[in-house]
Amino acid sequence: MIAAFGDDALLRAALDFEAALAKAQAAEGLISTETAEVIGQVCATAKVDIAELAEEAAHAGTLAIPLVFRLRTLIAERDGPAAKLVHKGATSQDLADTALMLQAKAGMSLIVAEAQGLTDALARLARTHAETPMLGRTLLQGALPITFGLKAANWLLGVDTALRRLERECDGALVLQLGGGAGSLAGLNFGVVERMAAALGLAAPPMPWQARRDGVAGLACALAILTGAVGKIARDVSLLAQGEVAEAFEPRVEGRGGSSAMAHKRNPTGCQVALSAAIRAPGLAASILGGMTQEHERGLGGWQAEGPVLAELFQLTHGALAAMGAVIEGLEVDAPALHRNLARADVGADTGESSALVRRALAHYRKDR
Repeated sequence: MIAAFGDDALLRAALDFEAALAKAQAAEGLISTETAEVIGQVCATAKVDIAELAEEAAHAGTLAIPLVFRLRTLIAERDGPAAKLVHKGATSQDLADTALMLQAKAGMSLIVAEAQGLTDALARLARTHAETPMLGRTLLQGALPITFGLKAANWLLGVDTALRRLERECDGALVLQLGGGAGSLAGLNFGVVERMAAALGLAAPPMPWQARRDGVAGLACALAILTGAVGKIARDVSLLAQGEVAEAFEPRVEGRGGSSAMAHKRNPTGCQVALSAAIRAPGLAASILGGMTQEHERGLGGWQAEGPVLAELFQLTHGALAAMGAVIEGLEVDAPALHRNLARADVGADTGESSALVRRALAHYRKDR
């Protein structure tokens, strides 16, 4: 995930934007096919010093200015007139927003793969313990009997529902941005937008969205919700692992979960990772929500803040999923301890419809996945 949002990936996405723009303009008759081919070849083979480019972008205030200058310089060595047609009709935010969406698309494939690994493990856990009785707890106190499978099934649906919400948000967020100087497609046409979107594997918007940030905000919130759903599992597992409860534990891994001062401890390290992510994610989502009040046709400061914040949200979500995937895959459930704590509570043994609810949850999960 760090690589998906790294400098190399950003540069590649920016170059892909410029190549796709030229090819689409040629197909629409706005530039010649020969010019588009030269631009595409240079974008595919250009060697760029990323450290130098980063300094130049910081000085210019945008990546597009120094990158386009470099491309024009390289293209001028082959075809002088073609150099002037690089980035024709586009503006800096078009490149920045589209590159970010290309990075988010790559990030989503990693999120989906990790989330499905976790949900599959949760489904197996729920199925295995569909009828394993335990003490249910409300307000942190013993309540009535349930089954461990019911608890796991709730974890499963929490993550699965959050993942499907994120996928829906991606449908509205992973969209090409191309509007030109003021979002009016001056010097372009919508055919260019449709051709570029298809070439880059993004959706084509009904109109440029540079000052409408609801798609990015929805994506950020959905990432935070998914991280929170994973954090819910981590909270429960860490409570179950407390010495006074001792009903479920993270898998034993050499060198992991110990203490530098207390050799007897078995700390829930995976839960710690996921909970840390769940604590940080809401504030990051709020930062992007705070930037929605864009000024006029292009805002100042709001959309420029989104890239690093969205990247961090993707990293936190992916990290939380990976951490809890390993925990659930090897979770040690102590059935005798579950029975013992239930008996000590003296609330009977009727688990209600727990087993049936587990079956319903698993059927819902299989249907949707």
